[in-house]
Amino acid sequence: MATKTAKIEENAEKTGKILKGVVVSDKMDKTVVVSVSRFVKHPLYGKFYKISKKYKAHDEGNIHKVGDKVEIVETRPISKDKRFQVI
Repeated sequence: MATKTAKIEENAEKTGKILKGVVVSDKMDKTVVVSVSRFVKHPLYGKFYKISKKYKAHDEGNIHKVGDKVEIVETRPISKDKRFQVI
């Protein structure tokens, strides 16, 4: 399993971005929903505020559960909504 993770990380450096987030749903088969939060500065007022976005990510072994902190990497389209894979 460690070699597979290393291989995914190696491919991630070449292709897509890596995001960190928290699993909010694991009810689907081989798929988890990951909420990724980031701070953004308001263009006019300068205040920082938090934006959250949910991504569906491929989880081959159904290993990750709700509340787990995970890293996801951008990959080729796996299905209609899945464009990320859990590292």
